[in-house]
Amino acid sequence: MMRTFDLLPPSVALAKMHAALDAAQLGPQVERVNTAAARGRILAVDIVSSIPLPEFRRSTVDGYAVRAGSTPGVLRVIGEVRMGEITHLRVKFGDAALIHTGGNVPEGADAVVMIEQIKFLDTSGDHASGKVQTQTQITSGDNTIQPGEDVKAGEVVIRAGTRLREQEIGGLLSFGMTEVGVVRKPRVALIASGDEVVPPGAPIRLGQVRNINTPMLAALIERNGGEVIDFGILPDLRDAFDSAAARAMREADMVIFMAGTSMSERDFTPDVVNGMGKPGILVHGIAFRPGKPTLFAVCDGKPVYGLPGNPVSAFVTAELFVTPTLLRMQGDILSSVRTVSATLSQDVKSPRDLEHWFPVKLVPASAGAAKGVTALPTAEPVTTKSNLIFGLVRADGLVCAPIGVDRLTAGTQVEVRLMV
Repeated sequence: MMRTFDLLPPSVALAKMHAALDAAQLGPQVERVNTAAARGRILAVDIVSSIPLPEFRRSTVDGYAVRAGSTPGVLRVIGEVRMGEITHLRVKFGDAALIHTGGNVPEGADAVVMIEQIKFLDTSGDHASGKVQTQTQITSGDNTIQPGEDVKAGEVVIRAGTRLREQEIGGLLSFGMTEVGVVRKPRVALIASGDEVVPPGAPIRLGQVRNINTPMLAALIERNGGEVIDFGILPDLRDAFDSAAARAMREADMVIFMAGTSMSERDFTPDVVNGMGKPGILVHGIAFRPGKPTLFAVCDGKPVYGLPGNPVSAFVTAELFVTPTLLRMQGDILSSVRTVSATLSQDVKSPRDLEHWFPVKLVPASAGAAKGVTALPTAEPVTTKSNLIFGLVRADGLVCAPIGVDRLTAGTQVEVRLMV
């Protein structure tokens, strides 16, 4: 049976899918993992500090703890602050206590003089006694960190939905949190199909193509926090599609069919998806190049995508539509698209009725720009077709010609969505 597409603008199509997912109210699942190994994971709950950081006044330099009002002048050294210990020294006016970076500033002292600003007045070599002199006038608080200066007790220090970086891991461990609750990685079923499609490492003959979509999209999914279930390559048989769909609904949180979404009698994906659960297909066909036959569905609370089989189309549609859904499933609040402004190097024709994304190569701005003028890099369009993967390999990013625009002219300032 031949199908026709009722094309929706891409943003409308994606919003429709996300609304259906929100209505299903299947929130992310939580698991606890070793904090030191949590880089890239999405924090499941707000982290609230139970203590102030630091917990005591610390010196930020090697030097002498003093009362600021007694500088400049000659100071009597009353001892040394031992690292890792709470000192019992008491600093009075005219006193100084030898202290090291990170040491506990003793009672009575309100500042630290750097060792480089100290002159030793005896030659015994014992810097924890005798007298020292400083010509430097310091003020209260100099070279110290106050309790709670970094974090106050009761403060929300990391919000749920944050993708943990090295610095968040360090912050969590500063509280002694060796385990942390994170969102379980969504399991994504990748289902390739086609009698002409063979594994990348298999011998190939004329008329066959290698399955590059699965490993390519697997890398994209893993980069964005997902866990891939590779279903291999299905033959063009309806029973094979039905069996894979049933297994995917049991094992995965998201399902992606690669190919089989167009109008051929062998394109089983739409009928199969409509049998996977309610509400089923929400959008089949978007006003988009490359990837007009893309399919959006929600089946029993799980997002299901049908992507075009051509590699460029598969990648671009996955980047622009699958990625935001995957992040949304994890409650990711901070990840954002990286873009750079550039000047288009030549005219680009575009179908007026489609949102057209095309690859570009970025060329750094000329060093000869006028003084005080920030020159933009140049975006050079990369000529490619939807099954020519090296068009994307040669590109640094994607540029959008919106619906209603049939030409972007040379010299136009564009926003390049970086592919990183």
